[in-house]
Amino acid sequence: MLIAAITNYKIIIHTPLKFTKMKKQLLALMLVVFIGTLQLSAQEKKTMTTLPSVTVTSGTLVNKEIDKAFKKAFPNAQFLDWFEVNKMYLVKFIENDMQHRALFTKKGFMKYDISFGDKNNLSDDLRSRIQNLYNEYNITHVSNVKEAGRNIWVVNLENLKHLVLVRFEDDELEETYKLDKSQMY
Repeated sequence: MLIAAITNYKIIIHTPLKFTKMKKQLLALMLVVFIGTLQLSAQEKKTMTTLPSVTVTSGTLVNKEIDKAFKKAFPNAQFLDWFEVNKMYLVKFIENDMQHRALFTKKGFMKYDISFGDKNNLSDDLRSRIQNLYNEYNITHVSNVKEAGRNIWVVNLENLKHLVLVRFEDDELEETYKLDKSQMY
């Protein structure tokens, strides 16, 4: 039986001797858990990788150089939304029925432009080449990556049994990935 007494705002608990063995066991268990936690946290620190911080500021105003370069590259852009990302400027917008993400340096140099759309955004020639090779497939999504002078189209294809990813660059078409849908679930 525990006996508690309150004296001058202090609580004093008196316990019979038969609980002291249980206290020692509980104390030993707490000590083992504490040491184990220290070892686990020490292991976590050894394998932890710290990534550089990324600062994103929405509703950013851009300088004249960036504005001029952007308007030259994308004269029909609509619904612009600028962000400052690690001292560069990312703009999200729509042009020619495609969603775009373009990144510019402070001096107005475009690092990349990635656009997303559907089969209607492909040139007639590219669309017919893909459909001739993959006539049993439907084109579901297309992406266009422009970076460092490269122009790469990535096309997602699908039929009842498979998902296929093809890449088109420098007049070469390459199947980069094929997934059997039966293995998805």
